[in-house]
Amino acid sequence: MILFNIILLIHFAAFLVYVCKLVNLLARPGAPKDKQGLVLGIIILVTGFILVGMKYPAINYYKVVPKLGLFLAVTVINVMNGNKPESRKQLFWLLGLTVAAALIAVVKVA
Repeated sequence: MILFNIILLIHFAAFLVYVCKLVNLLARPGAPKDKQGLVLGIIILVTGFILVGMKYPAINYYKVVPKLGLFLAVTVINVMNGNKPESRKQLFWLLGLTVAAALIAVVKVA
């Protein structure tokens, strides 16, 4: 159980740093891209897959599938731009999709 909690903390920390990075980019429009977002995205995905693997077969598919879809949308938005800086509209979309994924993760469904 301690391993699960450690991986969950890493997942949460990477998620929080990614959200802070998006907010920082909103404050500085036209800022160049760096590889930190890519590394954070990989950490989020890998730790997410590990967490799902550790809980299998008792997985909340109604949470995992929409979150995976939202992360796929975030990936598509990032890939579409290449190395160009994101526009404010794209940053708002990225931030909105990321916050939506976070809300899916923390909302308790009876």
